[in-house]
This record gives sequence, structure tokens and C-alpha cells, in this order.
Amino acid sequence: MSKQSILGRIAQLAKANINSLLDQAEDPQLMLDQLVRDYSNSIAEAESAIAQTIGNLRLLEDDYREDVQSSKEWGQKALAASRKADELRTAGNSADADKFDNLAKVALGRQMQSENEAKGAEPTITAQTEVVEKLKSGLDKMREKLNQLSAKRDELAARAKTAQAQAQVHDALKSIDLMDPTSEVSRFEEKVRREEAKVRGQQELASSSLDAQFESLEDIGEQTEIEARLAALKTGGTSGAILS
Repeated sequence: MSKQSILGRIAQLAKANINSLLDQAEDPQLMLDQLVRDYSNSIAEAESAIAQTIGNLRLLEDDYREDVQSSKEWGQKALAASRKADELRTAGNSADADKFDNLAKVALGRQMQSENEAKGAEPTITAQTEVVEKLKSGLDKMREKLNQLSAKRDELAARAKTAQAQAQVHDALKSIDLMDPTSEVSRFEEKVRREEAKVRGQQELASSSLDAQFESLEDIGEQTEIEARLAALKTGGTSGAILS
């Protein structure tokens, strides 16, 4: 993945409007789950690419420091050779003095080469540093967006569970309203009253049956008395005597 595509993808994902995406989604929960997966994958890819970009930048910086250090060392060598040449020339040894001056020139040439390489690397290092900073900033935004997505997903899941529980309570209350438990109690009470009335009827029926038996006994007694009085009349007695 190139730096340009990384920056473009990071910018696109970081600017994504979560609420707008959810409004367009048929199933927000599935949309959020997919977004979390996309962001997680993109962050993993971006981290790998950014790590490589940072690694390349550090190599450039290492080379730059080596060129700077090399430039200093060649400068010191050129100075040492030049001083040695001066000493030899003062001592009258021009031939060896010229050799050391030539060595000083070689060292100066190497110094200039190292300086040029260091200067040539500076714009690249500056540009790469800016890219790395942008990539890091974009990655931070993506991570922040991922946290928002995860929080939104958790919030939506909790709200869905709450709504489901409320719907179940509503359905239960609705079914209770349809059943009207007070009417069930009233019907049960009426049934009890009928049972109680039945028992009273049975008791009353049993009582009337006993009364009828006693009444029959009274009737028998009355007939017996009539027969006794009739017998007394036939024998010349009086009903009054019997009554007395």
C-alpha cells in the first residue's frame, strides 16, 4: 500500500459520518459491526505501512548522520594532512610536503562529497517526516473513530435490548388487559356463590324432607286419636272424656 493510498484511506474513514451511515442502513447493528471490522482491518494495514515508512525514514536519518559525521572526520583528516605538509615544507622537505597537501586535497574532496550527500538527503528527510506525522495523526483519528464506533455499537445494542424488554412488558400488559383478570375473579366468585347456593338448597331440601316425615308422624297420631274416639263413641263414652 503506497503512502498516498494510506493517506487517502485514512482521510476517507476518519471523515466518515457515523450517524449518516446509520440512517441509511437497514440494520444499524449490522452496519456498525461491519464498520468496526473495516476500521480494525484498515488500522492494522495502516499501522504496518506506517511502521515501514517510519523505518525507511530512520534509515535516511542514519545515513544523514553518517554523512555528517564522515564530513567532520574528513575535515579533520584534511586539516591534519595540511599541517603535516606545512611542517615538512618548513623543514625543507618539499616533496613529502606536497604529498601531504595532496592527501589534504583528497580528504577535502571526500568531505565535500559527504556534505553534498547530507544536504541532498535533507529535503527527502523533511518530506518523509511530514508524511510520517500526517500518517500518525490520521491513524490517531482512525483509532478515535473506532472507539466512537465501538461505543455507538454498544449503546445501540443496549438500547435494542431495552426496547425488546419494553416490548415484552407492553405485550404482557396488553394481554393482561385483554384477559381482564378482574373479570376472571368475578366469574370465579359467581361460581363460588352458585356452589354455596347449591349447598343451601341441598340443606333446605334435606330439612323439608325431615319436616315431611314429622308431619306424617303427626298425621298418624291424629288418625290414631280419631280411631280411639270412634271406639269410645261406640262403647258409649264421650269425646269430651277423651279430651279430658
